[in-house]
Amino acid sequence: MQSILLGRVLVLLWVSTAWADVLVQPDFDAKKFSGLWYVVAMASDCKVFLDKKDHLLMSTSTVAAEAGGNLSVHMAFPWGDGCNRVDAEFLKVGMEGHFRVPDMGYLDLRIANTDYSSFAVVYIYKELEGALSTMVQLYSRTQEASPQAVKAFQDFYPTVGLPDDMVAMLPKSDACSPGGAEAP
Repeated sequence: MQSILLGRVLVLLWVSTAWADVLVQPDFDAKKFSGLWYVVAMASDCKVFLDKKDHLLMSTSTVAAEAGGNLSVHMAFPWGDGCNRVDAEFLKVGMEGHFRVPDMGYLDLRIANTDYSSFAVVYIYKELEGALSTMVQLYSRTQEASPQAVKAFQDFYPTVGLPDDMVAMLPKSDACSPGGAEAP
């Protein structure tokens, strides 16, 4: 029993150290970050993602700033012949731009880089089906990411240990219209 407990403590210490290396957007402003975002690219070492990455389509996230620094997020994912919609609460942890999302298994979510008007690079450390994984998403205000946005994404994901073969640029989809992705 003590060895199991010690093992868990060591994993938590390692995870805490890994998270500490990922910076958050300086002076993050949740109100400026609010609104519609398209998820145009992803990189991840998650086995589920890697198995499905060639079949994923562009999704949307509609973000609303809340009192206390939390974010209310409405996500719409093309799935099969329709659209899967999920609401989540991004709970502020410490500084602005740093969150956890327990309902989705996100242990650590950070807005690593954003200009608010065109792109954001989002870092996620999560647990899915008992496995820990790293994910980086590129958000864009339009379905066509700017060269600056793509460069920011490409400069970032290798810094968290993700190689090029774990990247998916997501094709557009009409399954989840932006009007349908608006927060209730």
